[in-house]
Amino acid sequence: MSLSLTKQTPWVKKEEVTRKWYLIDAKDKILGRLASKIAYMLQGKHRPDYTPHVDQADFFVIINAEKVRLTGKKLDQKIYWRHSGYMGGMKLKTAREVLEKDPALLIYLAVKRMLPRNRMRNKLLKKLKIYAGTNHPHQAQNPQILEI
Repeated sequence: MSLSLTKQTPWVKKEEVTRKWYLIDAKDKILGRLASKIAYMLQGKHRPDYTPHVDQADFFVIINAEKVRLTGKKLDQKIYWRHSGYMGGMKLKTAREVLEKDPALLIYLAVKRMLPRNRMRNKLLKKLKIYAGTNHPHQAQNPQILEI
């Protein structure tokens, strides 16, 4: 019986994680493609030391959320709904209405729905900062500009 002495990739502990800040400009970016790349990176899958059960999320600051694009007729045909739990309590809004009222919600929901539905999703979403305009309060963290 021989033992294999190959070196395995070590698991990263949460104390060993170093987090970076990234700045993403959503101007003229397509919503779904932007959200899928953010969800991928928010999970830490872009890192060479990716560990599935450890929160390795970097912080992402997204600006110009109001200038994000939707392809085709999605602005008028895509429906966002919520329900109060009471009979007749369903509230429907089109993507255009959501974009006019709260553009950050459009990106937030797209990213949230692309993340795995487990206990870590809420922790990851806290590291996502979305702003409608170009101003954001995170200049002190010196976010690196990330082109997507």
